[in-house]
Amino acid sequence: MATQKPERTPEEIEDIILRKIFLVTLEENPENFSTSDPRVVYLEMTAAEILSEGKSLLLSRDLMERVLIDRLSGEFPNSESPFNYLVGCYRRAHEEIKKISNMKNKTLRSEMESAAKQAKKLAVSYARIHLGNPELFSNGNLRDSNRKAGSSLSSNSPLLPLVFAEVSSGVMLDGFGGNELGSGVDCPPGFLDEFFKDSDFDTLDPILKGLYEDLRGSVLKVSALGNFQQPLRALLYLVNFPVGAKSLVNHPWWIPKGVYLNGRVIEMTSILGPFFHVSALPDHTIFKSQPDIGQQCFSDASTRRAADLLSSFATIKAVMNNLYDGLAEVLLCLLKNTETRESVLEYLAEVINKNASRAHIQVDPISCASSGMFVSLSAVMLRLSEPFLDANLTKRDKIDPNYVFYSNRLDLRGLTALYATSEEVAEWINKDNPVKTDGRRHGDGENRLLQSQEATSSGSTLNVKPTTSSGEKAKYPFICECFFMTARVLNLGLLKAFSDFKHLVQDISRCEDTLATLKAMQGQAPSPQLELDISRLEKEVELYSQEKFCYEAQILRDGALIPHALSFYRLMVVWLVGLVGGFKMPLPSTCPMEFASMPEHFVEDTMELLIFASRIPKALDGVLLDDFMNFIIMFMASPQFIKNPYLRAKMVEVLNCLMPRRSGSSATSTLFEGHQLSLEYLVRNLLKLYVDIEFTGSHTQFYDKFNIRHNIAELLEYLWQVPSHRNAWKQIAKEEEKGVYLNFLNFLINDSIYLLDESLNKILELKGLEAEMSNTAEWERRPAQERQERTRLFHSQENIIRIDMKLANEDVSMLAFTSEQITAPFLLPEMVERVASMLNYFLLQLVGPQRKSLTLKDPEKYEFRPKELLKQIVRVYVHLARGDAKNIFPAAISSDGRSYNEQLFSAAADVLRKIGEDGRIIQDFIELGAKAKASASEAMDTEATLGDIPDEFLDPIQYTLMKDPVILPSSRITIDRPVIQRHLLSDGTDPFNRSHLTVEMLIPNTELKARIEEFIKSQELKRHGEGLNMQSSKGTIQPTSGEMLID
Repeated sequence: MATQKPERTPEEIEDIILRKIFLVTLEENPENFSTSDPRVVYLEMTAAEILSEGKSLLLSRDLMERVLIDRLSGEFPNSESPFNYLVGCYRRAHEEIKKISNMKNKTLRSEMESAAKQAKKLAVSYARIHLGNPELFSNGNLRDSNRKAGSSLSSNSPLLPLVFAEVSSGVMLDGFGGNELGSGVDCPPGFLDEFFKDSDFDTLDPILKGLYEDLRGSVLKVSALGNFQQPLRALLYLVNFPVGAKSLVNHPWWIPKGVYLNGRVIEMTSILGPFFHVSALPDHTIFKSQPDIGQQCFSDASTRRAADLLSSFATIKAVMNNLYDGLAEVLLCLLKNTETRESVLEYLAEVINKNASRAHIQVDPISCASSGMFVSLSAVMLRLSEPFLDANLTKRDKIDPNYVFYSNRLDLRGLTALYATSEEVAEWINKDNPVKTDGRRHGDGENRLLQSQEATSSGSTLNVKPTTSSGEKAKYPFICECFFMTARVLNLGLLKAFSDFKHLVQDISRCEDTLATLKAMQGQAPSPQLELDISRLEKEVELYSQEKFCYEAQILRDGALIPHALSFYRLMVVWLVGLVGGFKMPLPSTCPMEFASMPEHFVEDTMELLIFASRIPKALDGVLLDDFMNFIIMFMASPQFIKNPYLRAKMVEVLNCLMPRRSGSSATSTLFEGHQLSLEYLVRNLLKLYVDIEFTGSHTQFYDKFNIRHNIAELLEYLWQVPSHRNAWKQIAKEEEKGVYLNFLNFLINDSIYLLDESLNKILELKGLEAEMSNTAEWERRPAQERQERTRLFHSQENIIRIDMKLANEDVSMLAFTSEQITAPFLLPEMVERVASMLNYFLLQLVGPQRKSLTLKDPEKYEFRPKELLKQIVRVYVHLARGDAKNIFPAAISSDGRSYNEQLFSAAADVLRKIGEDGRIIQDFIELGAKAKASASEAMDTEATLGDIPDEFLDPIQYTLMKDPVILPSSRITIDRPVIQRHLLSDGTDPFNRSHLTVEMLIPNTELKARIEEFIKSQELKRHGEGLNMQSSKGTIQPTSGEMLID
């Protein structure tokens, strides 16, 4: 029978456990311990020292630290690096604790657990000491511990692979590009928690700073399809430790400093910058990220399967949302910590302020951060704003307009304001609020300002007062800071990206047009230079197309980004309206300075977003649009609240996009047809804006107005078909017969004349170019450059005709449908002759002798529909004749000396019969022609009766006999009232000296009027007397024919 092994003492068990943990032995050939593990080290010198002290060579808790120091300090062959060894010690201690838990003896189990836990604690403690002081246990084995920021992973902090392993455990990584950071490394459970939790800031700070630099380096120039997700998770993991958060915001690269600091420098060198730079959007070649998304996902897109493109879109959407969520979590974690919140706000403000020039049309990519960074930052800021974007916007009272004037965080004061000039804002701020010599304001001055705001805003959202005392910076709630920062970031980020995308699409269109032209030329006259140009343009179009798909993937197909932005801007308009007293009309008589001083881009960005969203299918589904509609109706015709006419015109563009037939959604019809403010003010304000837009102050105002009025015309045409709006329109025409409606009518006629005249002249030019090009022999003899220039001119003329003709058709159509029910303003003395002249001119062009010269091969291509145009013009004639109770219209038609010809009426009637116009319209038109002919005959009789008219009775502009002479107050010149009233409809100045003039300022010249009337009477009596003499001499003088007499 074998002898039983003696039972081990607790000391021996402890010795065995600690030897396994630390992989050391104090005996050369120890019993009860396998020496097959080559990592086990015999600490000979330590053993000798212990023996000399008369102690046992059993490892114990008392000897643990001494043994560990000797193991770390000694040089042993094939030994691993100190850090890896310490991590191994922790792991082995963890495994031993699991085994110890199975011991039956409770006392022994408790003792052994205590020893193993102490070993774990010691391993963590020395790992910290080692990473903080790498040279302490160098042994020549620490190459991988010598960290160099921004260098390859192998020389990064040895802690980094453990952090990656920790954040990747049990998580399926969505990273692309293969570079699995820290793969193959396993982090012992609990090691990092202990490492970061139980220590002071000074010990961990240098270690964390190194980690942050390594993380930044690992995502530098990584695109959306690269592996940014592990570093992002690692970053989030570290900032969740209070010490990690504090270390990050205290890092010198949190906000880089330097003389040459600009937006791009912050993006590339700050710790968070490269994370925000991760994107699918194109960037400057110097800063291009890998892998190249355009090349990888969208090259030769036209030949790819639709399913492949959709898969790429879905992938990019998913990874970018992972990035947005991760970065939002990082910032939220730092913002929740009171020690780090201020640093986050400072970082965001620095990024915004240093990139202010991103708002410019041309952005310098070397000095400004990328669009990728700012779109990501836009998405993150919207996530931070979510808590105060609830349906009822209950937190809006926390947003204080004072932030714009008094916050030192953002540079908002230099931005263009909605109405006030920078001088007016400065004067208002300083009024009763003197500035101290150090540039800071008195606290009581601000309190007075707040009281004034509360008074002018009629119980609106100005309840928050920043906590401030004399000489201290004002403090604002986080919601207030976040609101203004988000507004700025969206302006420089998402909205700028929309603008870039729009220009990109235009560039592609231009290149494709040029390419088509060059290919057509190459077909006619091939040349090597043309071949080169075509090849270059094809490459350009391919690159542009790749960039377009990248924008589409990250922004248009995101699905959540635009709805989040719309929620934010809904808060913006509700808050802005609160500054003027809420959603009610009419607006206050004067604009409150709080509203007048707000940055203009707050409103412009709102409108741009709505326009952009309306062009993306289903982007507006479920979005609450009523507040936007209210805002637009309130301000689009209020130049005393929003000064910029182009911004008010943009509001009309939004309405145009929301029209049911344009938006493709019946849901938007309630905005126009069942909306109280809309029914009451929409038509009125559209008519007012139509007039206001004549004078924008821009050097391009003449051409700009046509585009703006095109949008207004489309809206008005739609609203005319809605009975409630049509009734409102008729009421306005009645109330404002001599006011805004007359002005509207005047500009509508002006535009119609200009556009049709311009189009018809351009058609003649185009036909000349067509004739040149169709003469092949002559055309081929011309130099290639000349042919190229003439071809370009031909295409340019085609575009101009198409646009002008489209606008002219709209204007004539509006004259036709409105004149059916509203005739009085057309027949006013100052308007009737102008209307008649316009109609006569159009009739002459369409059925006169020149009509054949206007025939085109494909008139529909140019929106030129002469038959339809003739129908519309004739209907205007007939509508006005039917409403002409005083029978003044025929005389106005026949008095037009430039275009009137009685034969045009019968010629037009013949054409109308051929094209199937309504018989009643034709009959009424023929009758009107007969009346006009009779009026012409009467006018000639009158002219013969009056004979030579004294110059003082003639109007100085028209040289016609004045009927109602008035004196102009400034130049003192007498002019006929209808003539000057017609002039004042387009120009509010005295035509003789350009001084300001209104209808109310005209002075009736009663004395001259009486003399004119006396002159007419005397001439009529004289003519009557001559008529009697003629009768008496009938028998002796041979009479002439009636025609000869008139002639």
